[in-house]
Amino acid sequence: MDQAIERVITHLSSARSVLFITGAGVSAESGVPTYRGIGGLYDGKTTDEGLPIEVALSGSTFRRRPELTWHHIHQIERACRGATFNRAHEILARFEECFERCWVLTQNVDGFHRAAGSKNVIDIHGDIHELRCTRCSFTERVVDYSNLEPCPNCPRCGALLRPEVVLFEEMLPSTKVMRLQQELAMGFDMVFSIGTSSLFPYIDGPVLEAVARKRPTVEINPGRTDLSDVVEVKLQMGAVTACEALWAARDRWMTQRG
Repeated sequence: MDQAIERVITHLSSARSVLFITGAGVSAESGVPTYRGIGGLYDGKTTDEGLPIEVALSGSTFRRRPELTWHHIHQIERACRGATFNRAHEILARFEECFERCWVLTQNVDGFHRAAGSKNVIDIHGDIHELRCTRCSFTERVVDYSNLEPCPNCPRCGALLRPEVVLFEEMLPSTKVMRLQQELAMGFDMVFSIGTSSLFPYIDGPVLEAVARKRPTVEINPGRTDLSDVVEVKLQMGAVTACEALWAARDRWMTQRG
């Protein structure tokens, strides 16, 4: 493993632009459960109502039975409540100071990257703490759902509120997709995949593209994924441990860069 870390350090010393792709495994080290759905909570195939979670958390169910979708959204928020960003989030935020371009593309909806100080974040699945009205332009940030109604309505027009997250069957936010495409078009010298099983093409695509261009790629994950045999370097460890090791060597790879 020391040799793998050294290879990553060598690549960091020559990188000017870096993309970090993060998934539920990063926030798991903050105590947030990894889950299926909008970022993760359900390991089983069905909910208590006997529905697949992909159905309960779908756009069509939200339109027909918003109280059901909101019930499971509340469960997700409750599971995250009280947790906060960890050392991996903090180090990824500090990495912005070390490169000409440094971006985080995250599947997570907990908002921890921005809370830890990252400015260049594409939260492609949204943020569960951002609410918006389904009719008017009202928006609100709610850090804690404990005082939120089970199926909340807009205080301005009375229509239904929803979290600013991507439900199943829904399109990704066009502005975030465009931003991602713009950054990918500029290219990255190095791409990391951290704590994600990379199930979506827009998540593993940047890694595969970097591999095709012969750019350094790194996977940080204690388990194995479909990318494990594709990336150049596999760090089979948690996000915090790996990020701390790379940060501890910062003076070395920054000095080598010159």
